[in-house]
Amino acid sequence: MTRVLVLNGPNLNLLGTREPQVYGTSTLADVEQLVRDAAAELGVEVRFLQSNHEGVLIDAIQAAREDCDAILVNPGGLTHTSVSLRDALTGVSLPFAEVHVSEPRAREPFRHHSYLEDVAAVRVTGEGVAGYPRALRELVAGLG
Repeated sequence: MTRVLVLNGPNLNLLGTREPQVYGTSTLADVEQLVRDAAAELGVEVRFLQSNHEGVLIDAIQAAREDCDAILVNPGGLTHTSVSLRDALTGVSLPFAEVHVSEPRAREPFRHHSYLEDVAAVRVTGEGVAGYPRALRELVAGLG
């Protein structure tokens, strides 16, 4: 069975309460349920991790090479700052999807650059939490 690691970075545990005008009112639990439902339709297994700590995310990415086929990641603010996260994702040679609830390019200028977009197999931005199942579907379709 295809396995996908779903990672959520810093502050995504605050979904539903953090800046609802930007991120909406759906919680991280709601996001996980949307992804579980899409995974069930696709016949894939998903595993979830949210961390506010970059090293924890990197350790999970490195461990995923042992038992996962792909990674879906919303790196949060690390999108714009973390070469280390990029190196981990490229270093494990697993295809990955980058997803963002908001559209970074429609926000502050410092959010316009992503260290991941040029190496991501799939990128979905600005679709709210509905972007997660879309990213999963596109990612799994690309696995062939």
